[in-house]
Amino acid sequence: MTHDQTAPARHPGSTTLSALMGAAAGAALAAGRGGVAVAVAAVAGAVAVAAADRIARARQRPGEIPALWSRIVASTALAAALGWVLGLVVHRPLWVGVIAGAVAGLLGLRPQKVLLGPVVGLVVGAALAAVWPEVSAAAVAAATVLLFRCLSALVFRDPQISLLAEQAPAWELPFVVPLTAATRYVGTGYVRELADRLGGDYTPDAPDVGIVSDLDELAGPGFDPAAVDPLVREFYEHTTRFALDVVPHWRTWVRPGYLLYRNLVARPLGQANVPMNQRESQRGVRSRIDTISTGRDGVVSQRGWIRSFADTDEPIYVGIYTTYRHGDRGYVSVGFPLPQASFTATLAPSARPGGGLVLASVGDTDQPGHYLTVVDERTGRLTTAAVHGFRERLDVHLDRGRLRAEHAFWLFGFPFLVLEYVMHRKSGEPS
Repeated sequence: MTHDQTAPARHPGSTTLSALMGAAAGAALAAGRGGVAVAVAAVAGAVAVAAADRIARARQRPGEIPALWSRIVASTALAAALGWVLGLVVHRPLWVGVIAGAVAGLLGLRPQKVLLGPVVGLVVGAALAAVWPEVSAAAVAAATVLLFRCLSALVFRDPQISLLAEQAPAWELPFVVPLTAATRYVGTGYVRELADRLGGDYTPDAPDVGIVSDLDELAGPGFDPAAVDPLVREFYEHTTRFALDVVPHWRTWVRPGYLLYRNLVARPLGQANVPMNQRESQRGVRSRIDTISTGRDGVVSQRGWIRSFADTDEPIYVGIYTTYRHGDRGYVSVGFPLPQASFTATLAPSARPGGGLVLASVGDTDQPGHYLTVVDERTGRLTTAAVHGFRERLDVHLDRGRLRAEHAFWLFGFPFLVLEYVMHRKSGEPS
């Protein structure tokens, strides 16, 4: 874990917020027992939850999030208050438990938690209704969330997101591409806007350039660039010589969620807008690389691979491709700019039989992975979380003389998307 030893203590209002949550929880649990009882319960709740927050913050190390037990206390208090509101509409404890559990499961994101939440709510609601017919909705919701969070902590021990750094200098995180979007829309003009910010020379749709300058930069144990087929090497070093045909294969279970994400997030953001089906991909994909050169030597410092729908130029992906070495190994890092943030995929290379090349976000070192980073605009320092639940693997190879690629993605261990690419040399491009 990386952190700034000189950074001031954060979260000055956390104790106040915790006290308010505790007061609301206490009042909700004592509702209907008279004004004095409600007032006493509110004060007791405020003191208890605020004290838990203060203790957790005192033990919290720089760069860490509060301890799990304190987060469970806070979520239970919040559930009690929201459960009281839910009880105004839903009067049966069984359904209060199911709804509270479903919401808690959805917030857990992991599919297993989504399924576990309603089951826990069903059991808690039925049990409390049987032994305590007059149980309040606030108590059912609080008990459901408390049991759900405890079970989740025991069953799902591998964290899906972990904080790696807080207010760290960029040089300490070589696996992060800390390039952000200055506006709420990324779009196909991002590299031009970035060049203006960096003061570099911008070249749109640069000719005969690749997503990496030299495949030899990735040499290391387990990967010898000399063993890569010349056509595969050419694709990486001269990507613009090729046109891409893509066919997406979405798993059925993820389609509803992706449709919601696409319409509410991806399209308004102008980023990560993958075709939904083959019919959409038949609109054609325009692939280009915009570059930024800095310094008197004119060496390319930034390579932005932009893929968009050919008919409208609506963005599909805007990724900044970089390579770096750490120890005796080379890696590819792809930064996807977001407003005041960046999502980075750092991939480790490995050889594929037949001269292919595999880039994967899982390897035998601590560098590969996915990283969500917020950049402090004033200082340039990074707060970065590792997103362990997201994985990908890009396999570029020759299939009976044709250049192909399979780009596979997993979420929480479940495969959810494979993008199949066929790369064709553009007419007039050199062999």
